[in-house]
Amino acid sequence: MTNDPPTPLAAVRERIAAAARLARRDPAGVTLVAIGKTHPAEAMRPLLDAGQRAFGENRVQEAEGKWPALREDHPGVELHLVGQLQSNKAEAAVALFDAIHSVDRRSLVGAIGRAAVRTGRSPRCFVQVNIGDEPQKGGCALADLPALLDDARTAGLDVAGLMAVPPAGVEAAPYFALLARLARDHGLTGLSMGMSDDLEAAVMLGATHVRVGSALFGSRA
Repeated sequence: MTNDPPTPLAAVRERIAAAARLARRDPAGVTLVAIGKTHPAEAMRPLLDAGQRAFGENRVQEAEGKWPALREDHPGVELHLVGQLQSNKAEAAVALFDAIHSVDRRSLVGAIGRAAVRTGRSPRCFVQVNIGDEPQKGGCALADLPALLDDARTAGLDVAGLMAVPPAGVEAAPYFALLARLARDHGLTGLSMGMSDDLEAAVMLGATHVRVGSALFGSRA
């Protein structure tokens, strides 16, 4: 009898569950979004066969080429767009994705709102905050968050919560704590935060969605 090592999916699920238990949270309150960007459809199948159903992609075009056939074989897949979205791709994104994690500007809010009317679909939206005030990153400035949330609600978007990517190379927990406070201040319960290297801190500070790629699929080419 051999003790085989856990699969990457099982290992990530256990990390989430352990962090949730420490925080006295129900692990079921944390959605693992498997980030399959740049990885082929074949790499998704083992996770799908193991019951994983929430997946994230960075680009609309890549998802359009990968997921229709996979969804036919695996009912119940939920697709999350986690990369930056151009306004001219909003209708394609609304038609394909169940959640959009990168709503970060007024023009995109308007484009998603119009696309929702045309398509009859209303994906859950996370407003992305530039939590570390980094010029190279997407996300709205902290000072602009109240107005952008008002715009999103006025446009009829299904605002699920906030999303952020903390600065690289520093302790992520203070940024997660700030995002959680901002969400509470604005009456939001969804928190899309935490990735392969820092998901434990994110879960302990209230993440409802963790976006995990390399711990599941290995490094991207």
